[in-house]
Amino acid sequence: MKIGSMIAIYFVIWWVVLFAVLPFGIRNSTEAGVAVEEGHEPGAPVAPALLKKAAITTVVAALVFAGLYYALTHGVLGN
Repeated sequence: MKIGSMIAIYFVIWWVVLFAVLPFGIRNSTEAGVAVEEGHEPGAPVAPALLKKAAITTVVAALVFAGLYYALTHGVLGN
């Protein structure tokens, strides 16, 4: 597998995992007991913790990619 293909596959896996991880631990204003200011969406997350989720996504995507790479290079998938 070429390096360009590996980067592209990891990139796609990273985004799929990110969208799976984003909803974990989210609390809106009502659930957190925080007053909603006028003009703000009441369903918006209070503390989304995006850096933490990006780090978790990177680790999980690396594990998924490693499993896929192993399967492709050892004949489990493909030729």
